[in-house]
Amino acid sequence: MSTLLLAIAIVAADGPANPCPPIGSVVREVQLLDDRGARHGLDDWRSSRLIVLAFLAEGCPVAELYADRLAKLADRYRPSGVAFVGVFEKGRDGAAGSFRFAREHGLSFPIRLDDGSAALRLGARRTPEVIVLDEALRLRYRGRIDDQYAVGSRRSAPAREHLREAIESLLAGRPVERPEVLAVGCPIARVDHPTPAGAPTYRRDVAPILARRCVPCHQTGQVGPFPLTSYEEAADRAEAIAEVVEDGRMPPWHANPRFGRFANDPRLTDRERQSLLDWARGGLSQGDSPELPPARSNPDGWSIPAPDLVVSMPSSFTVPAGGVVDYQFFEVDPGFREDQWIRAAEIRPGNRRVVHHCNVFLRAPGSPNEIDTAGELGSYCLAAMTPGTPPWILPDGMAKRIPAGWRLVFVMHYQPVGTIQNDQTRIGLVLADRSSVRREVATQLLFDPDLRIPPYTADHRVERSRRFDEDVLLLSMFPHMHLRGRSFRYEALYPDGRSEILLDVPRYDFNWQNRYVLAEPRRLPAGTILRCTAHFDNSEGNLSNPDPGATVRAGKQTTDEMFNGYFDIALSDQDRTSFLSTVRSKLRRSCDSSIFLIAACATSLYFLRRHRGHKGAGLPCP
Repeated sequence: MSTLLLAIAIVAADGPANPCPPIGSVVREVQLLDDRGARHGLDDWRSSRLIVLAFLAEGCPVAELYADRLAKLADRYRPSGVAFVGVFEKGRDGAAGSFRFAREHGLSFPIRLDDGSAALRLGARRTPEVIVLDEALRLRYRGRIDDQYAVGSRRSAPAREHLREAIESLLAGRPVERPEVLAVGCPIARVDHPTPAGAPTYRRDVAPILARRCVPCHQTGQVGPFPLTSYEEAADRAEAIAEVVEDGRMPPWHANPRFGRFANDPRLTDRERQSLLDWARGGLSQGDSPELPPARSNPDGWSIPAPDLVVSMPSSFTVPAGGVVDYQFFEVDPGFREDQWIRAAEIRPGNRRVVHHCNVFLRAPGSPNEIDTAGELGSYCLAAMTPGTPPWILPDGMAKRIPAGWRLVFVMHYQPVGTIQNDQTRIGLVLADRSSVRREVATQLLFDPDLRIPPYTADHRVERSRRFDEDVLLLSMFPHMHLRGRSFRYEALYPDGRSEILLDVPRYDFNWQNRYVLAEPRRLPAGTILRCTAHFDNSEGNLSNPDPGATVRAGKQTTDEMFNGYFDIALSDQDRTSFLSTVRSKLRRSCDSSIFLIAACATSLYFLRRHRGHKGAGLPCP
């Protein structure tokens, strides 16, 4: 199981509601299965005043979020004669998944299985979705439990509790104010899948696409909420695959395709997209091709080369079942007694279900600051992990520096999943031989510490810029905002008057914060200005907004805001392996520019005179 986020989940609002059966009609011909395969009709609960059929599914993050709420509602209304029944898709593992779900979430009401016919007869399209019947088996309510969760967003608390309001009205003999509310959640599979001639097959067409685009996240132990490593797993999720592929929500990627080329762009080609849609909605043919893509590496292994050092949070942290968890800070001493150079790093959550994202910063020993910048260029962050973002592996000859004695600071953002969980995140580091490092890489930051967003403002613009005094190589960009973030753009304003959009994220998603790695490092000449522009939505129209009436300021917690434009750079002409560069680096840290130039020139002349084999006019002064 994985991080429980609405954006990671296969989540969408319905289109037009299924018109059959209509609200008020009597529902009788519904059969559900118990764990032994025996069929049961709704008459099993005819003695109840109300029957609440809750359609659920193991592996659906939204269903997991609502499980505890359903359990509490069932306990609350049981004395009033309200019977709750959990209805699970039968799936290929029968009752096993449904009973795992029930045990984990402490569900005390009965569990039944549906082969797809009950959902079809009742008009249920998603999990979780609830159907409320009265004692005469008349359909009185169909839809969502409440409005806390929506597509790609979550409120801190629901504004409308649709299921509770429906139950209260019916018990009091009143009509339900809103008897049908479109559900949000994971699509329920169709009963039939006719196979047209020439349709794509899993073995020949679909498995290779999934292996390239989906399985890196959708495998056990990774961030995807369910695995897609076999035909059975993919077929069970075919409806969900088709929906998110058609909507363009998976694979997740938010960069405007008009600007920039990126090494980690996971988008499907038009042909790949059509193959997945045709297979998912055209029979789910397995095919008879003898070949399948090679299995992915062990999910317990690392995506980076074998780490030289693994550093863990000092202790496990307990994440509550619900509510909002403030950012957590954990400091650990990695034991470095001399400077270390890092060429790759990967953050691995101990519990991907609850870790929304993690940043690892650096802190000098005894420093009064929570975090410090390190290295010659002042690197602000060592590594970051967000859903779907790959670990970083720097090009040959490049590395980040961790000074001797410095500490690692884990900054953790947790999201509850409906049950109490524990996490102990760790980071793997691949060290570089210092003699091989030509360029030092730094993560720098454009930010607004005085950010202030007025109440009820739908489009608040913030801009920050940085001028480079030396030629630099831009390697990647990482925009970061919180729940009110709407868009983010990076631009280069060149000394010759030209401008270029390097990255445009027109629809920022807090749940998918990506690092955009340039396909080729971009040289920015001295005098270039890097400009970041963001727009924030603090209006009531932003469903993720916890309080549109608040004046929002910069802060650490999710309910605060941030304008953070991270970017990775290196000096274009740096070569730490050369003698002159070593002297230059030391002088840079200890002298002003004029002394540096004089000393560097003198060093060059001295070096040339000592080496008589060198001919010509000699090296130019830097």
